[in-house]
Amino acid sequence: MEYTIKKIAELSGVSPRTLRFYDEIGLLKPAKINSSGYRIYGAKEIDRLQQILFYRSLEFKLEQIQELLNQPDFDQQQALRNHQQLLLKKRAQIDALLTTVQKTLTSYEGGITMSDQEKFEGFKQQKISENEEQFGQEIREKYGEKTVEEANQKWANMTEQQFQEMQVIEEQLLTDLATYLTQPELDQPLAKAIFDAHKEWLAFSWSTYTPQAHQGLGQMYLADERFTAYYDDRSGNGATKALNEIIQYYTNK
Repeated sequence: MEYTIKKIAELSGVSPRTLRFYDEIGLLKPAKINSSGYRIYGAKEIDRLQQILFYRSLEFKLEQIQELLNQPDFDQQQALRNHQQLLLKKRAQIDALLTTVQKTLTSYEGGITMSDQEKFEGFKQQKISENEEQFGQEIREKYGEKTVEEANQKWANMTEQQFQEMQVIEEQLLTDLATYLTQPELDQPLAKAIFDAHKEWLAFSWSTYTPQAHQGLGQMYLADERFTAYYDDRSGNGATKALNEIIQYYTNK
């Protein structure tokens, strides 16, 4: 079956303006242009648009989607299986948060007594899922399955007070990193404070600490653009490099 841009917009919920933009950037080209100058889309384009919308729902950027879909070995069925797994993880995150909301409402109504730990259970499970989705494979390859599972368990068992302390330490760490970038000198109290804060922050999830593991983590921060983006976006350009230098310097002292 063939569709004009108006019909495919009605079918998919994507505006004609967006479809024209997708055409302009090469993300979704029509099958042909008819004699009247209208864009015409067929079954192949329908399937590609569905893939685009799946990736968009998972917050992929347009350039990432285009790169994935244009790969010569792109497999529609495998992509759908991947979408399914990612969406199931998202549903599990939402379910955990909904459970926390329901328990909290019931506790306010006097139906149950909710522990402080339970109040944060949904948020912690969500964070574990997000970390697994973004960094799980790399961390497991570097530190092993057992280490990661122990860290996840320690995170899940964290009390409300510990959770809040961890957040405070991280925020201070990011603020100090931003200040450090204005005068990046390793042998100074601020650099040592950043190192100590990062080490203390790790203790909330690491079951054991070694300088070698800390060094490896710093190197991974620098090698992986996702970690680099996290620290650089929040503390300033060069923050990840500076943090790694601080970690290497003080773990070797």
